[in-house]
Amino acid sequence: MEKSQISFDTNHRRILKYNISRYDQAVEKGKMRHLEYEVSRKYASGIKEQALDHLPDYLEVFERNMVSRGVEVLWARDGEEAMGYIRDILEEHRIRLVVKSKSMITEEIRCNELLAEWNIDVVETDLGEFIVQTAGEKPYHILTPAMHKSKEDVALLFHEKFGTPIDAAPEEVAGFVRDRLRKQFAQAGAGITGANFIIADQGGIALTENEGNALMTTSFPRVHIVIAGIERVISSMDQLPFFFRWLAVHGTGQPVSAYNTLLLGSRKEKEDDGPEKMVVILLDNGRSRLIAENEERQALKCIRCGACLNACPIYRNVGGYTYGSTYSGPVGSVITPFYSGFSEYGHLSFACTLCGKCSEVCPVGIPLHELLLLNRKRRNKETSGSFLWNSGMRMFRYACSSRNRMDLASGAFKNCLASAVPRLLGNKRKMPRFAAKSFAQQWKSLNH
Repeated sequence: MEKSQISFDTNHRRILKYNISRYDQAVEKGKMRHLEYEVSRKYASGIKEQALDHLPDYLEVFERNMVSRGVEVLWARDGEEAMGYIRDILEEHRIRLVVKSKSMITEEIRCNELLAEWNIDVVETDLGEFIVQTAGEKPYHILTPAMHKSKEDVALLFHEKFGTPIDAAPEEVAGFVRDRLRKQFAQAGAGITGANFIIADQGGIALTENEGNALMTTSFPRVHIVIAGIERVISSMDQLPFFFRWLAVHGTGQPVSAYNTLLLGSRKEKEDDGPEKMVVILLDNGRSRLIAENEERQALKCIRCGACLNACPIYRNVGGYTYGSTYSGPVGSVITPFYSGFSEYGHLSFACTLCGKCSEVCPVGIPLHELLLLNRKRRNKETSGSFLWNSGMRMFRYACSSRNRMDLASGAFKNCLASAVPRLLGNKRKMPRFAAKSFAQQWKSLNH
């Protein structure tokens, strides 16, 4: 379905509205557990800000601690280099089946597509990710990959793909996926995960989830590959319990997620499970460019809870696929141009009403709507706009900056110009009809 079709599909909007309403209820209840909410929010923001200020130092401490326990740490400038590392690791260990836990950063570097090109099977183990992979789709939402699907959609999809009952209940679907994935976990040679947090002083990778699939992804295969953005670091183990709770509250409304894991290395002697080899790939991919900015760098404090997406009036109406980028919603619109270029993705910063709701709900205090304004300024500066667009805007500014100039044109002429707007700005836009005389002209005629 095309982006324009998705945006105006009433059934899609109905499903999205229902699913986000469930989120709203859960998170509102979850926030009530924090009596000093703003104090906690400032605390979270301060920790992430401090981590960004000392990012190179913390990453080096993390690397030393991990290497001391036999973990290989690799640094990747971009997605191509990261996937090159992954290919070398899989070829070295002759691995043809990979299981993967939910991870947006693997979407960022096109992990699944490239593995398929290399004839390596990859299986998503998160239920939502498994659903969209089965449907041949991308994740729809940072935290809830299949938010755009109803339980009836999923039941029909699984009936068509796997022959399950067409009216299967969600519990039956989950049970089917659980049984199917057990075999994949046992057969896979490698497991790939992201990282919710990188712990510098302990040299650890922290994962938080509700299904246990990430834990099994790291326990069964003989090789575990972690792909982590360099901004995911926090300085101390002491901060981790707070962030586990803080992410759960804003992601699902829970007091804490069901499974919280700290990974310190590969399997040791006398341990029953865990990988024989663990590799951590630290990915830049535009993050260094972003962190060099005085204001926009604040977007790297994001903990990927999805709160800004669920609050955004644009996202709530058009959904995740219309953005055409890995990271959607307000935070995606801020960071994507830095990762993938303003010429191609700078337009995302204009998909915003500047209502400020995203900034209001952000658990780490990122002023997202202000950063979107800065992105707009940068986009205009870097791309300049086409000659026709700039000429038209100069003419519009000249005509509309004076009441007398505006009144020189008749209502009929204004309506003629307005009829061109849908052709220029999209066929879904509707312009009002101009009266034969402007309000100022009518006012003058009444007083004379």
